[in-house]
Amino acid sequence: MSHNRKQKVLEIGGIALITIVVGAVLIVLAGASPIEASVMFFKGIFGNLNGFAEVFVKATPLILTGLGCAVAFRTGFFNIGAEGQFYMGALASAWVALNFTAVPGPPADRLRDAGRFLFGGLWALIAAMFKAKLGISEIIVTIMLNYIAINLLGIAVRTFMMDPAGSIPQSAKVEPAATLYRFLRPTRIHVGIFIAVALVILVWFLVEKTTVGYEIKVVGFNKRAAACNGISVVKNTIISAFLSGGLAGIAGVVEVLGVQKKLLEGISGDCGYTAVLIALLASNHPVGVLFAAIGFAGLEVGANSMQRQMGIPSAIVNILIGLIVLLILGRELLTRKNKTKKEGATC
Repeated sequence: MSHNRKQKVLEIGGIALITIVVGAVLIVLAGASPIEASVMFFKGIFGNLNGFAEVFVKATPLILTGLGCAVAFRTGFFNIGAEGQFYMGALASAWVALNFTAVPGPPADRLRDAGRFLFGGLWALIAAMFKAKLGISEIIVTIMLNYIAINLLGIAVRTFMMDPAGSIPQSAKVEPAATLYRFLRPTRIHVGIFIAVALVILVWFLVEKTTVGYEIKVVGFNKRAAACNGISVVKNTIISAFLSGGLAGIAGVVEVLGVQKKLLEGISGDCGYTAVLIALLASNHPVGVLFAAIGFAGLEVGANSMQRQMGIPSAIVNILIGLIVLLILGRELLTRKNKTKKEGATC
């Protein structure tokens, strides 16, 4: 094992050890036994088929939104708007499913899927155009667009998309023919997980094996160098933003058609914001996003089990995830400082 690889393994082991110790302390402060809590945590995930399947149900939208953030971050486009793009995809999905079910067949389904992807992509494209043409920070624009999308959905489920047979702000149920196939019943797992994995492979191939992916990475590394070598910064920023928003939009589609079967407020469960953490944990690598999202979903399912069985707040998991992100960012900062010192000493 090389020195760099051994050092990286030790750093990851140190982060894991610190996280475990802090987690144990928080559980003790909550008045419970860390060992008993750990048993309940893993029992919630592996104790029955429903718990295990629920990990993949929760991971599916996280994979898609995390993938979207990772693609954007690769170009240096800091898309914090996956939440709003998720909402726009969900809104488009429910509206299409409720109004255009008369057109049958796989070609019509693919056309509808393309339209839903387009909806999320266009929502991200607004921020990309503001950045490319006016130099306005995409962080500010995407955050503002989140609020607009969330409130647009709120208006929709209270007005033109509200279920006429009810009084709750939500849409009518989508016809079963338009929903995603659910297998391993009675669990909630559906074919959306396979869509997410397929898109991970597709994005990996795009980023690592194509000219478009190469240009996206070059723009992310150094915009000035990319421009000097004839690579369009504006074009690649727009491409990555559109792909990012489209993937987040597909996450909204999957949640509506695979889990909820209707449109309602708060449908994302802050999935779009969590996606930023997942992309950071995965170092913007598509395969890393897949495992980070599954890991995060497993933590959530296990934490919910601890809360139900022992009354331990599930918020402890969110604290630990935040700690992990801070430790990883701190490690990267120290690595950069050491690299700079070495380069200075060499000069």
